[in-house]
Amino acid sequence: MRILVLAPQPFFVPRGTPIAVRALLEVLCSDGHECDAVVFAEGTDPGIAGCRLFRVPAFPGTRNMPPGFSLKKVVADIGLAWIAAGRMRRGSYDLVIAVEEAAFIAMMLRPVFKVPYIYDMDSSIPEQMDDKFGLPGWLRRWLETVEGRAARKSIGALTCCRALQSTVEGYAPGLPVQTIEDVTLIEAPGTPPADCSFDEPVVMYIGNLESYQGVDLLIRGFARVADGGHRARLVIIGGTEAHVAAHAQLAQDLGVGDSVSLLGPRPVERIADYLGAATIVASPRTQGRNTPMKVYSYLDSGSPLIATRLPTHTQVIDNEIAMLVDPTAEDMARGLAELLDAPDLRARLAAAARRRVAAEFSPTAYRRKLTGFLERHVLPQLG
Repeated sequence: MRILVLAPQPFFVPRGTPIAVRALLEVLCSDGHECDAVVFAEGTDPGIAGCRLFRVPAFPGTRNMPPGFSLKKVVADIGLAWIAAGRMRRGSYDLVIAVEEAAFIAMMLRPVFKVPYIYDMDSSIPEQMDDKFGLPGWLRRWLETVEGRAARKSIGALTCCRALQSTVEGYAPGLPVQTIEDVTLIEAPGTPPADCSFDEPVVMYIGNLESYQGVDLLIRGFARVADGGHRARLVIIGGTEAHVAAHAQLAQDLGVGDSVSLLGPRPVERIADYLGAATIVASPRTQGRNTPMKVYSYLDSGSPLIATRLPTHTQVIDNEIAMLVDPTAEDMARGLAELLDAPDLRARLAAAARRRVAAEFSPTAYRRKLTGFLERHVLPQLG
């Protein structure tokens, strides 16, 4: 097939959705499909054989595109729609795969160019914006109407978690939907870097420091563990300068500043190296329903995972492979203390998690789910 992928993100940059888009393109191209991808201006070419990139111009004020909704993204999306229309006018595409809000663009262009599309939903736009801004009810309902229409006009949907699959099925009963979870980014065991070498057991978080990630909850729980006499260090990797400073101040205010190391951003290619230094890995997320991409690497790290007992985690994680805790500082402290005190428990959880990754969250599993969905549900519709 000739496939046009509309990916409204900087590409390639080492963060959530762009990593997922890269995986999508790698599988499609290695299966022999010809792919063109329309992406934002920022990022580097990942060099995927069989894939051509077409970039939206770097409009004034659109540099340093943050994750999620922003006015910068709205401006860049207008450029993406223009380029997508141009590609459809010039090219003879069999299929469009539209990531996130690009589904709205694919829906508008389908009557003109007659190219069917798959909705690749990595997040629900109304839910994401409501979590971030607190939308008035009428605006959330309108966005849900638009999102639902985009789902119903598609010939199928891909989601990254079961919660989003349920959302699509609610919008469009009977639509073929395939959940393809993200995969581990660990390719080989890592060597702990010099800036992450500590004598005490290490509790590690990797990711951005936005409020929905619950890193403040993790710090508060860790402070209670430290007050209880446990010897440990909390290592936090990622975040902007402002977020790093704010969380460092929280640690100081709680009296654990000397036991909390905020290292700032590190290259995603070195995730295995840093995880190799962890005794426990943590996902303290408090909002959202989609499962954080880092969870799959955490599960493959060889260290036990502690995570909040919320749908964002429990649709993938259970008590067999992780320590699940309530999203409170008290229960986070309890879970951390149990893991620090029980090497056998840590080993059992870590081993079970690695087995689950090999079966369900590996690159091989990703390929199996994607190619199976295309063969069973998409190719028959395209004739």
